[in-house]
Amino acid sequence: MNAGTWGVLIADVMGSSGRPNFRALLSGKLRIATIAHLEEKRIRLPYAVTAGDEFQTVAINLAEIPGLMFDLRRRLRPLQLRIGVGIGEVLGPVRPPVNQLGGQAFQLARKAIEDIKHHSAHKFEVLTAFRSTDESFDVVANLVYGLHDTLVQGISEKQWETISAYFAKNRVDLTARALRISVSTASRNLKRGYLWQIVETIESMRNVIQHSFS
Repeated sequence: MNAGTWGVLIADVMGSSGRPNFRALLSGKLRIATIAHLEEKRIRLPYAVTAGDEFQTVAINLAEIPGLMFDLRRRLRPLQLRIGVGIGEVLGPVRPPVNQLGGQAFQLARKAIEDIKHHSAHKFEVLTAFRSTDESFDVVANLVYGLHDTLVQGISEKQWETISAYFAKNRVDLTARALRISVSTASRNLKRGYLWQIVETIESMRNVIQHSFS
């Protein structure tokens, strides 16, 4: 990866105003996600809430972004997220608190999340948008995630539950045992929850990012 090039994620929670005890729910889930993602070396800085329903972080490296976004969506269920990703420079040392940092990557992430809210990138609803200084990369990434998000929006809560258990156990039979369902039911939930397409998307986008910004 190019030295000085960072990936900034700005996320906001959809439909937060109608959810009771929202701030407590968001704070609790972000606390757990911060601990896990710091230990797994996915993020450089703890998540920080920067507005009522918005939070941000800096990825530890660009290749972590695809997996990080999906794991964040998984961990914050039932909250639904829009995520804008900006790839560029960050001003000054990259250290906490993240809400006091600035620079190109933050500006691009802000533009990306505004693209989602105003349907600038697609004529259909998406949950993810990328902005960088590489227009060719942005076209590819936003096309891939436009299709990817169509699948993600079709995942049921039962399927999310099975996906989360699979990520913890990493085997279908152990997933079924943990959820007290049959192996065939677990397998069906994972297939209908598009897990295998999502896993391939994450790996493919890691490669695209590494090729684009190496």
